Order: sequence, then structure tokens, then C-alpha cells
Amino acid sequence: MAEEKLALPKIQAAGLMKQYMSDYFYELNEAATTKKQKIAWCTSVGPAEILRAMGFLVHFPENHGAMLGATRMATDMIPEANAIGYSPDICSYLTADVGAYLKGVTPLSKAYPGIDSVPKPDVLVYNTNQCRDVQDWFMWYGREFKVPVLGIHTHRGVGDVRGEHTASIAKQMEALIPPLEEISGRKFDMDEMKRVLALSRECSELWKKVLDTAAAVPSPITFFDGTIHMGPAVVLRGTQRAVDYYKVLLAELEQRIQDKVAAVPGEKFRLYWEGMPVWGRLRDHSMLFASHKTNVLASTYCNSWIFSDFDPAEPFESMARAYTKLFIVRSDDAKELYIKDMIRFFKVDGIIYHDAKTCPNNSNCRYGMPQRLEKETGVPSLIINGDLNDLRLISDEQTKTNVEAFIEQLEEKK
Repeated sequence: MAEEKLALPKIQAAGLMKQYMSDYFYELNEAATTKKQKIAWCTSVGPAEILRAMGFLVHFPENHGAMLGATRMATDMIPEANAIGYSPDICSYLTADVGAYLKGVTPLSKAYPGIDSVPKPDVLVYNTNQCRDVQDWFMWYGREFKVPVLGIHTHRGVGDVRGEHTASIAKQMEALIPPLEEISGRKFDMDEMKRVLALSRECSELWKKVLDTAAAVPSPITFFDGTIHMGPAVVLRGTQRAVDYYKVLLAELEQRIQDKVAAVPGEKFRLYWEGMPVWGRLRDHSMLFASHKTNVLASTYCNSWIFSDFDPAEPFESMARAYTKLFIVRSDDAKELYIKDMIRFFKVDGIIYHDAKTCPNNSNCRYGMPQRLEKETGVPSLIINGDLNDLRLISDEQTKTNVEAFIEQLEEKK
């Protein structure tokens, strides 16, 4: 394909990120092997700060699910989970991850020699601010490993985040402390909690600045870059290393802006991606759009790890507020206001909605939102049918045809 001949500028900070991610996975593996440190599993936008403050090393199964998707292993793993009763219609992160566990395989083995499996947990902690699937996912592993499962049950369809919302979530977070003290064997230290939360806040602020560089014309970064470089914001937030990494990445992107280096050479159109990535097609999609001088440069998805409300002065209340402001739990009115702001800030010409078959909670194109926003803003949109992990649900040819037709539409509009 012609797209494969394109040479897009590489982000040099990627080498440092790979080293930090390697250190993270090997540290988890050593702890699982030696039992010298307790391990907690946490949902990707769950209360990782509490766990870190209490001395746990933290593993994120959704990150593992994304790795299964990106390495194209997921499609072969999903039937294993289907065979024990998990529907092919539910989250393909869940089914791919459980299926990989049942088959005794992991993409970590190839990426990090010497790691043969995911680290066994001492406790699993979820937050349903993403979906109910994470609860079922963690409950399955709790039964499998015979370890405690703790959860936070959040509000759904939230418009304005009010005091009653944050008070109820903060109370649930505080209720995690006694059982975590018992499991970890150490007392909760508020000063340590504040230190970890301050690092998470700094990581969040830097990550936002990184993503906001896409507002420059031309943009120095793509959405597809963001899905890779969000790794530290997901698995290392609350650590100094995440802060250090984003300082390096931000400096590189700011230099690109100064030098007018475009992530997509000859940038002609600027698009916003709404929904999950198609992990097994990141490079293919990046090259497809770039071949038409089109940069998909911003997304709701990557912004999910911006927690501007974190405040060490009020740890539980601010965490409750930040985790309840998450886009996925908001009302359609709140979501539409958010996307309108993104359209203006990033100066986008169009929106790509990914209708992910197994992720209805993060597919926002099923109840008329694209049509409403296009009518109000004049910004056209395209819906791509697919999935985050299950490649059987994707038609590459149909996607290519639809994308090319959409870009022709943008050409005519200009």
C-alpha cells in the first residue's frame, strides 16, 4: 500500500518511555516472584494513588488488554473466555485478558524476556466509572486467585458534578483504607497520600500540556502518538518517573512547534477522534490518514488521564471529583459541550467516531450525538465500525473506502 512508504517524524522521547515501561514491568515481575512487595490490580482510572500511597505495586489489566490488542493476539484469546461463558458482545479487553490467562500467554513475554505471566495480585480494586464490565472482570480474577476484591461504584449520566456526587465517592474511597491496611500490613499515611497525589497532579498537568500541543498548526503530535505515549500517565502516575518523562516529551514537542515540524508532513486537514482506538490497527490507521495529509490529532480517549481536580490539600474529595468528571460517566449534554470545546481549541475540520462493537460505554455515536453536533457546529463527522481488540469485527477495506470518501468531502468543503 502507498501509505506504507510514508516516513513520519519519530518522537525521540519514545526510547526513554520504553525504558521506564520496561523498569515498571520488571519491578512488578520481581515482586510477584520474590513476594517482597504486595501487588494490587487496579482499573485504569481507578484509585491508583491510594494503592501507591499504601506501598502496593500496581498492575492495570486494561493496559494488558490494550497490549493484547496492539500485538494482535487478542482475537485468538477472546474465544477462550467465550468458552467459559463470557459473551462475545462484552468488553474485548476483558475477554482477551481472561482468554490469555486461560491459555497461559502474555505479550509481556516477547516484549520483556523473562516475564512469563502477569503478576499475581494480593488485592483487586476497581472503579465502575468506566463500566460494569470491570467489576465482573475483577470478580472473576478474585475467585481465580482467591484474593479480596474491593470496589467503588460511581454515578452515571452525570451533568454538573455536585457535592453529593463527590461526597459519596470520597466516602467509598475512605472505606477502602481499613481492608487495604490489613492486606498491605501497613498503616495509612496521609502525608504519603498527599505526596503521591501531588505527583499524580503534576503528571496530569504535564500530560495535558503534551496533548494541548496539538492545537498548534501544524500539530507536532497525532492521536496515534498519544495512544502510545499515554502509557506512563496510565501505569506510572503517582511516581516521579511519570513526571520526568512528560517533561522530556513536552520539551521535544515544544521544539517541534518552534521548528514548524509537522507530525503529518503537509498537514491539510485536522480531525478529532471520539471513542476507543482500534489497537490492532494503530499504524495502519495512522498511515491511512497521513497519506491524505490528514492528522487525527486529538481525542477524548487520551484526555481521560487528565485529572485537573487533584488537590493534595483534600485528597479524597479531589480524587472523587476528578474521577467523577471522567467523560465516560457524563450526560450527553455534558459530553457535547466538551466536544464543542475540543472542536474550537484544536481547530478541527471533522470528527471520527469509532463505534466499538464491544465497548458501548465508550461509543458515543449510537444515540444521535454526531448528527446533533454537526447541526450545531457545522463540523462533519464519520462513523467507523469496528472494535478496540476483536479484529473479526473490522473491515479494513470498508474503513479505507469510508475514510477516503470523508476526506474528499472535506476537500469539497474547503
